[in-house]
Amino acid sequence: MGCLVGIDYGTKRTGLACTDPNQLIASGLKNLPTHEVIPFLKVFFEKEKVAGFVVGKPLQKDGTPAPVEEHIKVFLKSLEAQFPDCKINRHDERYTSKMALQAMIDGGLKKKQRADKGMVDQVSATLILQSFLNYKMNVL
Repeated sequence: MGCLVGIDYGTKRTGLACTDPNQLIASGLKNLPTHEVIPFLKVFFEKEKVAGFVVGKPLQKDGTPAPVEEHIKVFLKSLEAQFPDCKINRHDERYTSKMALQAMIDGGLKKKQRADKGMVDQVSATLILQSFLNYKMNVL
């Protein structure tokens, strides 16, 4: 089957998560400067069987796309070009940063650890991916 890779795209930093091969559970993978994501994924693909991607879709409260969506569209074209055999899914990412921060608080991380924006991005990617898995499980 292969794992899915979740992506919480940001113009500076991007959080990554992945599933187990059965696509049941999402786990944090890495947070990177955005320009390093594609090279990282190329190496990751050499080690792991990847079935596809779940890229966060940032929507505003009224449902309109967030301004970063234009940058994401450029990134998606690059992702498609580099990994043409992988399906790319989009999933609503509203409030995932707030939920990630709350999960870090609930998990007992100290304030200094929670200030690490990269960690928030990685947890957000995990939440996006797990939410997609839950949605997929309920739809099928």
